[in-house]
Formats: sequence, C-alpha cells, structure tokens
Amino acid sequence: MGRILVADDHDSLRRGLTQALADTGHEVVEAPNGNDALARLHERHFDVVVSDLKMGGSDGLEVLRTSRTLHPSCAVIVMTAFGSVHTAVEAMRHGAFDYVPKPFEIEEMEVKVEKALEHRRLQYEVDYLRHAQGDIYDFNHIIGASGALHRVLDVVRKVSKSNATVLIRGETGTGKELIAGAIHHGSTRAGRNFVKVNCAALQDNLLESELFGHERGAFTSADKQRIGRFEQADSGSLFLDEVGDMSAGTQAKVLRVLQEQEFERLGGTRTIRVDVRLICATNQNLQQMVATHAFREDLFYRLNVVTVDMPALRDRKEDIPALAQHFITRFSGELKKRVVGLESEALKLLMRYNWPGNIRELENAIERATLLCDAPHITATDLTLGETGLPSGADAGQPIIHIPPTGIALQDIERRALIEALKMANWIQKDAADLLHISPRVINYKIKTLGIDFPRGRRQMLSELVK
Repeated sequence: MGRILVADDHDSLRRGLTQALADTGHEVVEAPNGNDALARLHERHFDVVVSDLKMGGSDGLEVLRTSRTLHPSCAVIVMTAFGSVHTAVEAMRHGAFDYVPKPFEIEEMEVKVEKALEHRRLQYEVDYLRHAQGDIYDFNHIIGASGALHRVLDVVRKVSKSNATVLIRGETGTGKELIAGAIHHGSTRAGRNFVKVNCAALQDNLLESELFGHERGAFTSADKQRIGRFEQADSGSLFLDEVGDMSAGTQAKVLRVLQEQEFERLGGTRTIRVDVRLICATNQNLQQMVATHAFREDLFYRLNVVTVDMPALRDRKEDIPALAQHFITRFSGELKKRVVGLESEALKLLMRYNWPGNIRELENAIERATLLCDAPHITATDLTLGETGLPSGADAGQPIIHIPPTGIALQDIERRALIEALKMANWIQKDAADLLHISPRVINYKIKTLGIDFPRGRRQMLSELVK
C-alpha cells in the first residue's frame, strides 16, 4: 500500500478518487488546489502524486517540479482535459510517470496508481540491493548453530514484524549490522530502503547534515540542497551504527524524530514528516554513559524498547568451523584458488584463539590464509592469529604472571593457568596440555587435585568438533 496525494480543484472528482483509493488500502491526502498541494509536499513524503494540470493556485507543472525536487523517487500522474494533452506530454518530458485524459473511469486511475507503486517498489529493490553491497540479510543465511546465536535470532524473528525501535549491543565485529539488516528484511518494510549511517565515522556537523539533510546555503560548502538519511529511509528502516558517538545536539534532534516523526533540514524552516523504523547499534555501555551524562536518558529509553545482545565469538566458538568454511568458500572463489577447507591442526588453532576482533577478525584471518595457502587445505602455518604465543622481543621483559603486593599462593597461580589454558583449548585436555608443555596424564591429575569443573556438556561437544 502507498501514501498518495490527490490534488484537484474539482471537489466531487477529488473526493471520489480519494475514497476509491482509500478503499483499496492506500493512505490518501487531499489538496483542493495547487498551493495546498505544494504545502503538503513540503510537509511529508508521498509515494504517488495524482494532480490536475489546470487548477486554482499553482498549476500541475509546478506541483510536478516541486515533487521532483523534494522527493525524486515520487511518481507523479497528471490529469488533463482533452485540450491540454500537449501540456500533459510536456509534463512527461519533465519527469511525470504517466497522464490520464479527462473524463476517465476510476478503475483506470486505480490501475495507473498500482503501476506507479510497482515501479517505485522495483526502484526501491534495486536501491536496496545496491546499498546492501552483497550482504545477505535473510535469516537462513546467518551462519551458526550455537545456542547463543539461536537465542538472538529468536528475539530478532519476533521483533522484526513490529515497528518497535531496536537497540543492538555487542563488541565490534560481532555482526550487529547483519542482525539489523535481518530485522529489516523480515519486516513489512522489506521492500523499502534500508539506510545505514555510521555515527562514529562523521564529525558532528557532518553527521547532522547526513541524517537530516540541508538547504542550499545552510553552511559554507552547502552549494545545493541535500536530502538526509531520514528522508531516504521514509517508510523503510534507518540503521544508526555506533549511536553512542552522537553529540548531545544530534541526540536531541534524533529524539524529536522518534517522538514527533518530524524534523527540519539544516538551514530550513519547513517541517518534514517521515515514517521511519529506527534500528541502532553500539559497542558502548549506554546505561553507564547515561549515569555520567554522556548520553541522554530520555533518548536511551526511546532506543531501548527491544534490546538484542550479540554474543562475542569466544562465547560461540561452536560456530567457528561453519563460519571458517563459509569464508573459505567465499574467498577461494574471489581469489580464484582451489582451497576447500582446513586441516585439523589449523581448526584447532582457530578454536584455541580468543578472537578479540570477533567475526570480522576471523574473516580477515581466513582471507589472508586463503591467499597464502598453496594446498587444497589451509594449514596451521598459513594462519596468523594475533599474539597467540609467548611474548618476544621488546615484550620479553614483561612479566607473564602478575603477583599482587599481598602475595598469592602458588597453587592459585597454577589453577588460574590451567583454567586459562583449558579455555583457550575449548576445554579439550590434550590441547590444553600442549599449551602448557605437560603431558595429558599430568593435566588430568592437576584438574582433579585442583578441583577444576568443566562447563556442562561443553567438553564433549567441542571435542567432537575438532576430531
């Protein structure tokens, strides 16, 4: 269904057309003359404008020009009497979608409107695919079968169908943007624009212009009007990444859009109304920022309607084999190499590593390994995984064990070292023994004597993954 503006000074025709379009489920706004139509166009965005060419106030060509300037994606259908068909053809040359000579059957106009909406939907889909840059947001294409990921996807599936604002929290590289895209893809707005803005990538004045747009002359370099991301996302979804990096002034303006669904462009006086679903993401603790007055409390509660907490990769290591294989398939195709998988030792190394950079770091590691690999399977020597070994060079003089001034029992140090090694080895005793340069028999004895408990079910599950 679409949002339609019907502009005509013939009352009975305008009202009849408005009623007919409303009966088919569209949101329809009436304008009894050209000047009122221009005012409506300045107030909000429309999918289709149906305008008479000859009417009181501004004529249909002016309505067309204003519509094309303010909302380039809006389809304009002009109505014309027999004697002004030439003018209607001229309107087509200036960007009108179609024209209908008077008199006409209501059903004919309904068909024209549906064609205009379908054309606009196709434009949105092309724009959506262009903005997506190859990312696949379908739930079925999200890689992983861990319990932590399934809990996230359960929430995402439930919230997608609503218009609720969503706040996605998690460390950098955990896939917050992918989840935001999945929320949009699974919603009733899926055919509309999914617009993305990284709030941390822009200075404050540039971020405001990016979000709200600006009028010509609003600041020194504003040589032409700019449509902001909120307008581009009208009837769709806007994803604000790193929302915690917004300044107090920008926070206040975003809050107003959430509350009133309206804003003004920078340097402008016209109020613009939009219908946008907001999805936000952050790697910061917004509650703590609220406590220190670094983030507005009222905006935090507006954003925090539904919270999705993305697990770090170290908390969903069961997904590493599938993720690694996905990246190998992708990069071997891109690099034109015949790499089909991982050797067992390479997989063990991936499972052992703690992944501070999360999925993004894994992706980069696999891309680099695929590039360097000269065999069908990536080996452990093809992988470069941060600081996985003991300190060397300039770091060699740094203490590996930090002893507090009050002292610590040697047994406690030993216990901590064993637990850390087991975590790195995903609770596989043999691999943890290799890390500590002791035998499996010794580590088994130490685990029993020091009373170290394994997480329930984790040892068996992870052992099966790396067999």
